[in-house]
Amino acid sequence: MRAIVPVLAALAVILAGFAVTAAAADRVKVTPLGLIKGEFCKFDRAMIFEDPGGTRILYDPGRTVAGANDPRLGRIDVILASHIHGDHVGDKHQPKPNAETCGNPDLSAGALPNTNLVNIALAKGATIVTGSEMPKFFATKLMALGGDPKQSQLARFGSSREFGGVKITTVPAAHSNAVNPAMIGGELGDLLAAAGLGAYVGPPTGYVLTFTNGLVVYLSGDTGITAEQDSVVRHHYHAKLAVMNIGDVFTTGPNEAAYVINEMVRPISVIPSHANEVATKNGIVIAGSKTDTFIQAVNVPAHVPLSERTMTFDRYGNCVDGC
Repeated sequence: MRAIVPVLAALAVILAGFAVTAAAADRVKVTPLGLIKGEFCKFDRAMIFEDPGGTRILYDPGRTVAGANDPRLGRIDVILASHIHGDHVGDKHQPKPNAETCGNPDLSAGALPNTNLVNIALAKGATIVTGSEMPKFFATKLMALGGDPKQSQLARFGSSREFGGVKITTVPAAHSNAVNPAMIGGELGDLLAAAGLGAYVGPPTGYVLTFTNGLVVYLSGDTGITAEQDSVVRHHYHAKLAVMNIGDVFTTGPNEAAYVINEMVRPISVIPSHANEVATKNGIVIAGSKTDTFIQAVNVPAHVPLSERTMTFDRYGNCVDGC
């Protein structure tokens, strides 16, 4: 009997190790790709979501991803664009990661008329998934560059598409969605610019992602308060993690965003985004900032998206590492 006890103890340690490994493999990884490593800066929008099965989704690459050759990207399977504004699809971008400072970024690399998003999709062979009339716009860009227009796919409100086991659907967002004439180019672009107009590509969107471990994530895009944040995102999809814009003026402000989280979506955790400010110094949230106001106002854990710091979430929306 005494000989059996050490064997059982060793077996228990091995089984515990297997359990820890299995739990770690059942988590979704979220990696912000901002301007400066370890900080949350003005133009930070981009995030990579990695499913436990390996599917990697890039959200709103904007101006902080340093083009298709950004070494932080790795393999990208799907790219999401909430809307077509330059700070989300990338009218320009930093020439390399961590160029200059959080408050004075180097955004000298131009991406027009293609956009940073299209250049990344072309180089990575990634599928662009968008709602409303945006897929045709991106398909035309891909085709003009010698790419496959079928790489641009549609996800309508109320429907869903599945990529690598991850289910993707779009939900309403209250914002504008006009194409800058510089993204169009040519005579039409010149005429629109002269008239002070942009081309319309349908309403902007948010996203709901359902990962293979069961985690449901709401990506707000740029939005004000909408009824669907309660009726659709919360009651229908049961989102457990939210990425919420808080920047004010162009989107919900920190207090309005906190209302959305506390009273409407009611997730388990939230990641603030689109703060439009230098939100941190040495990785610490600056007191009195919009980000600080939001964190103080929400009733759930708020995890600041420090660039290149990977956070992992379980199926219930709890951050279990990197927060």
